[in-house]
Amino acid sequence: MLLSVFVLAACAGAGGAGRAVVASTAGGRAAKAPMSVAAPRVAGTAAPAGWWQPRAGLGWQWQLTTPVDTSVRADVYDIDADDNAADVVAALHRAGRRVICYVNAGAWEPYRADAGNYPKVLLGKALDGWPDERWLDIRRLDLLAPLLAHRLDTCKAKGFDGVEPDNVDGYTNDTGFALTAADQLAFDRALARLAHQRGLAVGLKNDFDQVAALAPDFDYGVDEQCAELDTCSALSAFVRAGKPVFDAEYAVPTSGFCTLTRGLGISAIRKRLELDAWRQTC
Repeated sequence: MLLSVFVLAACAGAGGAGRAVVASTAGGRAAKAPMSVAAPRVAGTAAPAGWWQPRAGLGWQWQLTTPVDTSVRADVYDIDADDNAADVVAALHRAGRRVICYVNAGAWEPYRADAGNYPKVLLGKALDGWPDERWLDIRRLDLLAPLLAHRLDTCKAKGFDGVEPDNVDGYTNDTGFALTAADQLAFDRALARLAHQRGLAVGLKNDFDQVAALAPDFDYGVDEQCAELDTCSALSAFVRAGKPVFDAEYAVPTSGFCTLTRGLGISAIRKRLELDAWRQTC
């Protein structure tokens, strides 16, 4: 996973252990890794429109390996949609946590249960660093929207509060398609609408160059390495709107980023590249 800004998403199979791209080339993502209906009790309120509205300053945990360590003291958990059943989400809710589902929205992964439902016409070039994965033609919302809606339905059925859609920056990568910034805006906003229609909060990840335009459509941001790559200020539109930005650093020690991220209102943690349960907080 390269750069990423908000996120939460959905949905199976023989997923691998976590992963993350440390350079800013191919659309970012870390670890890969299958919601109860118990009402969560903390970390923001339900919006009048019917979905969770997280507030800035919440602490977070990002774990894409399994089993998820539910004992970590964090307001928000971001976990894989496929590899975690509804009882995991319910356990986190009982502990007063909000839970986000990781979903790969802009790329195809062969190990997901619904991989065979993606028409070949949607599949582009392999992601840099992840040769088994393929970029998607995000212009084809007629084909993609039903597939993504099903993944979000799965998140909703398991009880997740929000989604982290990954790889929503195809237009800045060599995808095999002539994608434009306008194509990306249309796709990202469609994702946000699909999530909100299902009562799920939605985070923006990857598409930092369009944060100012997309901040009104998204409820939080999910990012990687903003301190290391000197991009934290790009997320200020979320912070100014009172929305949280969840950042993960890999190579920089907490002493090297906590002062910066605290000053900007960003909730930052240090993680291993595999995105297991280990973390360091500010």
